[in-house]
Amino acid sequence: MFELVFLGTSASAPSAKRNLPALIIKHDEFRFLVDCGEGTQRQILQSGIGFKRINRILITHSHLDHILGLAGLLSTFLRWESIDEMQIFGSRSSLERVHNLLYGVVLRGTPPPMPLLLIPIEKGPFIEENDFTVSAFPVNHRGSESLGFLFEEKGRRPFLPEKAEALGIPQGPWRRNLVEGQPACLPDGRTIDPEDVLGDFRPGTRLIVIGDTGETSSLTEICRDANALVIESTYLEEEADMAAQFGHLTARQAAELAARAGVEQLFLTHISRRYRERDVLAEAKAVFPNVVVARDFDTFQVKSAL
Repeated sequence: MFELVFLGTSASAPSAKRNLPALIIKHDEFRFLVDCGEGTQRQILQSGIGFKRINRILITHSHLDHILGLAGLLSTFLRWESIDEMQIFGSRSSLERVHNLLYGVVLRGTPPPMPLLLIPIEKGPFIEENDFTVSAFPVNHRGSESLGFLFEEKGRRPFLPEKAEALGIPQGPWRRNLVEGQPACLPDGRTIDPEDVLGDFRPGTRLIVIGDTGETSSLTEICRDANALVIESTYLEEEADMAAQFGHLTARQAAELAARAGVEQLFLTHISRRYRERDVLAEAKAVFPNVVVARDFDTFQVKSAL
């Protein structure tokens, strides 16, 4: 299961109720910050999440509304907070701009308050934990070297306790071995195979996070059957020409991608203050019913329905 905490849901400039783009993704003890618009440090404080475990930051692209908050965040760590290490992942061009911002504007010869690692990534997995991976994929947005991110739990065969009880398998290392796919030699001399107590394979939860993009045709397969898709919705269809000019989507285009790819849940973000939220929602719902227009500090759980 992944948990989403939207810290900023506005497009280009903040509004009275929406800050610039930032999203926290939680998985057990892990915390990931996707993009860091101006004012994100205040949003973190208001959300109550705290700074301690936000040590992995994923940057979708280098436009200022998605990275300027890194300056304030680093300043906070210089003066008020402590953290063991900060890792910032992104394309090479994105990290060049991040480097100029952090080292040229904030630090200016002062060493960072923690090991600060700028890690360039390309298409494919770049974080591998015991039960989930994070992968990057290319996204087209106004000539920038943009990336989207796939958070994917590893599939598993669930342990069936009722079968274990019927076979008289004691609690303890025997059950642990079976969960891990290993035979268990019981105290009474019997050997139980994993096949006897494990259910059918279940794929893990798939969460797709996309920042700004001007087209969706290249994204259909990566989004296929995802449990949730987080994606921008900067314009309404009445201004589709302007959306194309600036490399953004309309609410309808985002919904069409979700419907075409068989996504379970659609979360729209990067909302322009030129539109009413209800109009954005209505346009998307006409194509894809299971949609939410995210607001700052909204929290959602994403998990496989199986």
